[in-house]
Amino acid sequence: MIAAIASAADAPPALQIRQKTLKNGLRIVAAEDRSRPVINLQVWYHVGSKDEKPGRTGFAHLFEHLMFRGSKNVGPEEHMRLVRQAGGVVNAYTTFDTTVYWETFPSNYLERMLWLEADRMASLDVSRENFEKEREVVKEERRLRFENPPYGNLLEQVLRNTYQRYPYRHVPIGSMEDLNRATIADVRDFHSTYYVPNNATLVLVGDLDAEEAFRLAEKHFGGIPRGRRVPRVRVKEPEQKRRREAVVEDAKAPLDAVVASYHLPPAGHPDSYALEIAASILSTGQSSRLYRRLVYEQQSAMAAQGEALFLEGPSVFFCFAIANPGRDIRQILSEMENILTEMSQKPPAEEELTKAKNQIVASFILEQESMQGKADFLGKCAVLYGDPGRYNTELDRYRNVSAADVQRVVRTYLAPERQTRVFLRPAAARAK
Repeated sequence: MIAAIASAADAPPALQIRQKTLKNGLRIVAAEDRSRPVINLQVWYHVGSKDEKPGRTGFAHLFEHLMFRGSKNVGPEEHMRLVRQAGGVVNAYTTFDTTVYWETFPSNYLERMLWLEADRMASLDVSRENFEKEREVVKEERRLRFENPPYGNLLEQVLRNTYQRYPYRHVPIGSMEDLNRATIADVRDFHSTYYVPNNATLVLVGDLDAEEAFRLAEKHFGGIPRGRRVPRVRVKEPEQKRRREAVVEDAKAPLDAVVASYHLPPAGHPDSYALEIAASILSTGQSSRLYRRLVYEQQSAMAAQGEALFLEGPSVFFCFAIANPGRDIRQILSEMENILTEMSQKPPAEEELTKAKNQIVASFILEQESMQGKADFLGKCAVLYGDPGRYNTELDRYRNVSAADVQRVVRTYLAPERQTRVFLRPAAARAK
């Protein structure tokens, strides 16, 4: 009984979730939270980089920019100005699976914000001028984030080698070559296919009346025509049965690095919770197993970390290390593998398991303190899990993970034959 009381005490309050779907297919998910006089509004378009055709990558991210270039009744950048004039904040982001546009604002501006989002859903200005301007902005972003920093292209190399067929092979920023050869016709076709009401979910959390919010959403979005049937990714990633290896060079990298990646089940899979806890034990913070062994005890690596990247499709765990000068990168990888083997042979101690759970629970609760955090997770449950009600039950799935569960999933999913190893070496090393 004491445990049940403690569990209830550190759980965020449940949301009362309401749903409605308009005739044009737009899904609305709303939750009232009167704790503060603000609302977070999000429009989730179920399109990300995985939906892009080969040779036409970067389009979903390009529309993250184009959606602020104006529509029939809103001028370029005016969307942002109107939100900020109301005292709100506004932005967008693109992932492998979705593109999300959001704003947080005083609750008395709800109808204005609905009108803004409806106007660009109905009449975005996909002109050649806007396309060419934003394409240059995206290309510059790619140079800054991927091409200029040391190890900036490492994630691209890892995904390209980890996935053989599934379109997670490329990152949302897209390739420079694909962006250069994209035509205005390609971009308009992508927009008319995916940025339609029947591929969107409107998420509203905050100081609102759900029935009134539904009425206003019907008023502003209800007249937008339904789009054609939205294509979905049908490709299956083949099961990996043998270890794969690649060696790549990076002219800007000062030291050798290695990444070991492993295929995981999709986000929301019953094993994903134990895997997330295993990833935390391995790689969260300086007391994690990877960092403690490689950086503190052996001093073979200057950095060691890992992450479980849970996606709508086949997901991935990767751990990586950057070697200290003079240290053998293959020996570092061997030690990383030893750490995984130890976890597969012996369950984690109760103290270590409790610490990992506490880290995840704390992060979960802190992220949902804001209206935006609540809407982010509600949107994820609605769009990627297909069930917004999971918002109120996900925390218990982490709490129910046992030490034996962690050992089992490490043995199953982080097995040697499922590994893809990518060595990155400085280009100068080859010349020696």
